[in-house]
Amino acid sequence: MTGILIYGIIILVIILIYFILYFLLINLLSAVICIIDKNSAIKHKYRIPEKILFLFCIVGGSPAMYITMIKIRHKTKHLRFMVGIPIIMVLQTILVGYLLTNK
Repeated sequence: MTGILIYGIIILVIILIYFILYFLLINLLSAVICIIDKNSAIKHKYRIPEKILFLFCIVGGSPAMYITMIKIRHKTKHLRFMVGIPIIMVLQTILVGYLLTNK
């Protein structure tokens, strides 16, 4: 019985490590694409489509995307982003809370 418990704990720790690494990577990428889009806007070059920016938010990069947008003043006049991204974060928080508390 103890061996099964230890094996289960090891599996949970591995899953948690993968989740943390995914979260860090997707947030890093979200900040980078936001900065790239800002630089492209300044230089009047090809822009990253808003759908892609929102996709990165939906798959977990919303915290970094939102913070980066505010810090570099990118799309802060766009209500779609300044309201949409916090709504995505709230929904993600609710989803994670639900998944962690319900079996």
